[in-house]
Amino acid sequence: MRLDSKALLAAAGLAAFAFSAPANAIEGGVLPQTKAGLFIGSSAGVPPPGIYMFNQVFTYQANITGPLTTTAGLGTHNSFQAAVDLQGFLFVPGWTFLGATYDAVLVQPFVQQAVGNPLGSNALLLGGTSTVESGIHNTYFVPVELSWKLGTSGFAVKTGLGIFAPDGTVTGVAGTGNVGNAFWTFQPEVIISYLANGFNLTAALYEEFNTANTVDNYTTGDIFHADFTATKTFGKWTLGPVAYYQAQVSDDKCPIGLCTRINPLGTNANASRFQQFAVGGLVEYNFGPASLSVWATQEVLAKASNVNPVTTAVFGGDTSFTAKGMTVLATLSYRLWAPEEPAKPTMFHK
Repeated sequence: MRLDSKALLAAAGLAAFAFSAPANAIEGGVLPQTKAGLFIGSSAGVPPPGIYMFNQVFTYQANITGPLTTTAGLGTHNSFQAAVDLQGFLFVPGWTFLGATYDAVLVQPFVQQAVGNPLGSNALLLGGTSTVESGIHNTYFVPVELSWKLGTSGFAVKTGLGIFAPDGTVTGVAGTGNVGNAFWTFQPEVIISYLANGFNLTAALYEEFNTANTVDNYTTGDIFHADFTATKTFGKWTLGPVAYYQAQVSDDKCPIGLCTRINPLGTNANASRFQQFAVGGLVEYNFGPASLSVWATQEVLAKASNVNPVTTAVFGGDTSFTAKGMTVLATLSYRLWAPEEPAKPTMFHK
C-alpha cells in the first residue's frame, strides 16, 4: 500500500508532548508540557480513513543562558541534554461534523534528561535531587480535532483541544523531581495550511493552560507556541525551512498556604517571562507504505527575566534562566489499518 505523501504530512508531527528546555520562568523543576516545534511538519489536512502510527525521537543539546549565568557567576557553559522517544496514534474514522473531518490523537512520551554542574547539583533551582532524570511523561490525547477544507483554494484549517493527563513519573517534595508533571494541561490549537501544488505552508498556534500542581499547589503560567513549516514536495522528497517560537505569557501563581510552605519564596525565585525562537530545515522521504522526516533547528533567541524587586533583594540580581540549543527530531509515520474497499460488482454474460 502506498500512502499519499500529503496524508503522511498530516499524520506526522501531530504529537505534542513534554519536554523542553529548563526555564525557571515556570515552577522550578517543571518543564513546558510541549516541546517547542513539535507541530513542525504537520498540517491542517487529514489523511484517508484508517489508524495511523507515528514514532518520534529527538535529541536536544543546549547550554543554560539568561541573567542567572551572570548573577551566580556560572558562565554560559552549563549543559542541558535530553533524549526523548514517543509512540503516537492518529485515528481517522471517516466521520464529518459541520463540514469538517474528524480525527483523534493519542501519544505516550518517554524522557531522559540531564543537567550539567553546577546547576545539576542545585536542587533549589531545579526542584530535583539528581542531575539525570528519566521516566514516563504525561500522556497526551486529543479527543477531538476538526479539519475544514476551504473550497478548492488549497487552504485548510484545523482546530482541536489537546489534554495532558498527570500520569507521568513524579517524585520530590514539590512533585517536580522527575520528568512527569503533577497537573493537568489543556492545550487548544489552531492550524492553518496551504496544501496545493506540492506545498505545505503551515502555521500551528497552540497554548498551554495549566491547573495547579496537586503536590504543592503551584500554578505555572500559560505558555504560547507557534510552529512554522514551509516545504515543497518533489516526487518522493519533501524539503524546506521551518521555525518555532514559544513564550510564557502569564505569571505563575503560588497562593499562601501549602504552596508557600513548600516554596517559601513563592514565585519570586522563578522568572516571570521567557521566550525562545529557532530556525532550521526539514527533509522527508516517502517510501510508499511509510514516510521518514527529519528536521533540525537552532535557537537564535533565548531570554528569561523577572523584574520582581524581591528576587533582586534576596539574590542580588535576576536569577532567571532558560536554555539555548539545537534540536534534531525524526518522525516515522505509517498506516496501521484501513477499511476495506467495497467489492466491485462483477459483470456476468450469457
